Amino acid sequence: MDKTEFKRCFSRRLAEKFAMEVSDASPNELYQTLGSLMTSTYSQNWQQTWKDYREAGQKQAYYFSIEFLPGKMLKSNLLNMGWLEMVSEGLTELGISLDDLAEVEPDMALGNGGLGRLASCFMDSIASTGLPGNGNGIRYEYGLFKQRFVDNYQVELPDEWLQKGNLWEVRKESKAVDVRIGGDVYLSEDGFGNLTPNYQGGMLLRAVPYDTGMVGYQNDIVNTMRLWSVEISPEEEDRYRSIGDRRAVEDLTSVLYPDDSSEAGRKLRLSQEYFFVSAGVQSILRYYKQLNKPMDEINQYIAIHINDTHPAMCVAEFMRLLIDQEKMGWERAWNLTQEVMSYTNHTIMAEALEKWSIDMMKSVCPRIYQIIEEIDRRFVEEMTGVHDFDLIQRTRVIQCGQVHMAHLAIIGSHSTNGVAKLHSDLLKSVVLHDFYLLYPARFNNKTNGIAMRRWTQLANPALSNVLDDTIGDSWRKNPSDLRLLLNFEEDDQVLEALADAKWENKKRLATYIEDHCGIKVNSNAIFDVQIKRLHAYKRQLLNLLHIIKLYLDLKENPDLPIEPRVFIFGAKAAPSYHYAKSIIKVINETASLINQDDSINNKLKVVFLANYNVSLAERIIPAADVSEQISLASKEASGTSNMKLMLNGAVTIATLDGANVEIRDAVGDDNIAIFGLTESEVYQYYENRSYSSTDIFKNDAVVYKVVKTLVDGTIPNIISEGQEIFDSLIKYNDEFFVLRDFGDYCLAQESINQAYQDKRRWRQISLRNIANAGRFSSDKTVQRYADDIWQIEPAFAHEDDRGVTQHDTYLF
Repeated sequence: MDKTEFKRCFSRRLAEKFAMEVSDASPNELYQTLGSLMTSTYSQNWQQTWKDYREAGQKQAYYFSIEFLPGKMLKSNLLNMGWLEMVSEGLTELGISLDDLAEVEPDMALGNGGLGRLASCFMDSIASTGLPGNGNGIRYEYGLFKQRFVDNYQVELPDEWLQKGNLWEVRKESKAVDVRIGGDVYLSEDGFGNLTPNYQGGMLLRAVPYDTGMVGYQNDIVNTMRLWSVEISPEEEDRYRSIGDRRAVEDLTSVLYPDDSSEAGRKLRLSQEYFFVSAGVQSILRYYKQLNKPMDEINQYIAIHINDTHPAMCVAEFMRLLIDQEKMGWERAWNLTQEVMSYTNHTIMAEALEKWSIDMMKSVCPRIYQIIEEIDRRFVEEMTGVHDFDLIQRTRVIQCGQVHMAHLAIIGSHSTNGVAKLHSDLLKSVVLHDFYLLYPARFNNKTNGIAMRRWTQLANPALSNVLDDTIGDSWRKNPSDLRLLLNFEEDDQVLEALADAKWENKKRLATYIEDHCGIKVNSNAIFDVQIKRLHAYKRQLLNLLHIIKLYLDLKENPDLPIEPRVFIFGAKAAPSYHYAKSIIKVINETASLINQDDSINNKLKVVFLANYNVSLAERIIPAADVSEQISLASKEASGTSNMKLMLNGAVTIATLDGANVEIRDAVGDDNIAIFGLTESEVYQYYENRSYSSTDIFKNDAVVYKVVKTLVDGTIPNIISEGQEIFDSLIKYNDEFFVLRDFGDYCLAQESINQAYQDKRRWRQISLRNIANAGRFSSDKTVQRYADDIWQIEPAFAHEDDRGVTQHDTYLF
């Protein structure tokens, strides 16, 4: 489609859809029209892709994740379709701004942070590399929450992202399945020696899929992200006559991560997990049966990936379907399950490895609990006599009245991977060491990656244009070609062009900050950015204490020779996470104090941007000069904001944690600011229990002065919050070693200040970060999953003799 044809088709579609001309249409009507035109175009490829996979009998991967965080899809789909420039120009000629239409689109509120964003990067990359892979999750009606600040406190509001519908999804009622929640189950013999489950009571819920096309980058491949929504099953209509009764059912897929501080909240969360697992696995088996292949060969055609522990019940649900419905023997079913399933661990934090009480699991999914109980019994029986008793007890699925979901995922799969080299090493040596002793061959590393198309071509067109002019455009399809930029690290013209692109992005963000926060910031200042979930181990508190130190230093000497700084935060705290919300309050009150103090000559500003999401990240990341990656070493599994910021030329200040280690290896010690304890030093403290935050507080005058501001009235309106944080540092011995790393962090920050003053050197460091970012492409990451774990092959498109794109699937 060329620009002339696009304008004609767009005007005709607008008339057909809304019976109006361009001049009369609202931005939303124009957005709906453009989206309708796009979906009707790529739907042909979508249908053809599925047909090719099916006819070739191609093995497919299914990525199960409780979160997906796609962000806005309008420009992303235009880019991947190869339409972005043409549509932008065509709309301009019609008097329409593409950016204005993109503003109409809500972020798909289906995730919270890195887990969901990674899943969405993978969906983009799986399609763009031509791999046969699909997503499976939940269609949340409200998503997480919309964050607002009232009196500098976080307030959670409903995020009604579906209020105007979602033009990218297709409701597939014909693909709905039933999911049973609750009730009782007893087993009886069927006369042939098989045990048959008999269900009593409970709820029969209708799981209805909403499919979204995952458009590959200019390759005519369109895969599927399938999200499940709950409805009343037709068989159960009479049970739910009142609005309240119906609402109780529909709430199952209303909100991402319901508050688990109550029994009801925990039960809802477990019900959500079983709901989307059961629906997804059932739909996979239904598809497989259409292939007319033997059920005991399913491992050759299906791969199911468990993204973190939330979908761990895939193991038991797959077993349930093979045993109860397909009447397969346990041993064969178990072997197939292990060959089909694979698991990614995303955390080192023990509390994030899900555990459910036996009573709750029995009440939500009784048949699944029976199967897990049998898995556990057979595991113990198999291991007895081969391994020592204590090791077996530590690795059981059921322990102390709880079901350990990570244990189920590891035992029931053929692969367990970490998401950064350090993380994977710690899984083997510390966190999952017992399982590594049992299954050493199953453990492997797959360092996370990012969809570079979104984080350069969409988020940062200014940088993208400089790259095209400097090294050509091959990097757009092959991110490794960014290394060509290293040939220009002494080229002042290129360095200047990169700096101009950065300044353009900083001006754009400064305008946004002034418009939305009423804070005027200096675009020539260092934009120092920390954007990630608010959690104690990520140590936004360490950043805050350094800001307070700088403020106190400037109060003593307003002429202190430091580069002006704008510290930018973006983070949500879980609604029930009181400590994290207290940190937000203190950051905001500190910001109010600093931003209104004229005596420091505008050398310091602090901005906390509310409701951090993908769209906001796309504004912040291209403008960032400094990337804060300051979690306590050994606590962050990987991180991906570090990769996005690096790609956009920000300089990383970091501990040797997660993927920061690999970023350091990529750019070299001179192009990153490393500080703080190493993971071995952290574990040494744990072992000898010698850490004393009180000693540091009493003996370090700077630490003492800074920490006292939390309770001495320096920062207004934080009496309870300041005391809570003070107590965490002093009374409760500073769990994440904030005070231990503070001095070293300040020195690293000073090195940033010194480097920025040498403009040429700073620009060279920025260039080297961009040039070495290609290794963190999620295209490469998913290819490693495909080769090493899923064993799936890419599909390719070609043109036939008439120039019409046809699809073939090549099986090597």
